[in-house]
Amino acid sequence: MNRRGMFHGALAAAAGLFGAKAAAEEAKAPMKVVYHLSDFEKADFVLHNMRVHYENAGGPVTLALVVHGPAVRAFRRDGSGVTQERLAGLLKRGMSPYVCAVALRGQNMEEKDLASGFLITEAGTVRLAELQRDGYLYIRP
Repeated sequence: MNRRGMFHGALAAAAGLFGAKAAAEEAKAPMKVVYHLSDFEKADFVLHNMRVHYENAGGPVTLALVVHGPAVRAFRRDGSGVTQERLAGLLKRGMSPYVCAVALRGQNMEEKDLASGFLITEAGTVRLAELQRDGYLYIRP
């Protein structure tokens, strides 16, 4: 009987089981995705994509939206931008929206001009990098 061979075989089997268990746990972990929006004309399209993402993810999903540049105008409180109902629906699902303070100032807007629910971040591109560092997948439609 080859004890060394049996030991190596048992070790390989244990490693395989550990790998399978880790893969199964990873599959159950929520998918984390950040959507990047800077184009005003793409705002409704991005919100639509995010709704479709929630509906078709096939498991738990955490979505974030980072808005900067001219796209901040799409989220005016007065409703002159995107459909407010679409934004509200995503907020109810747990979407975390961030808006760039630099872009707000650049578009002559203040926080009070913005639709409710947004978190202000000083620099949108920095927030994008932070979220990616924290394991968020990046999508820019």
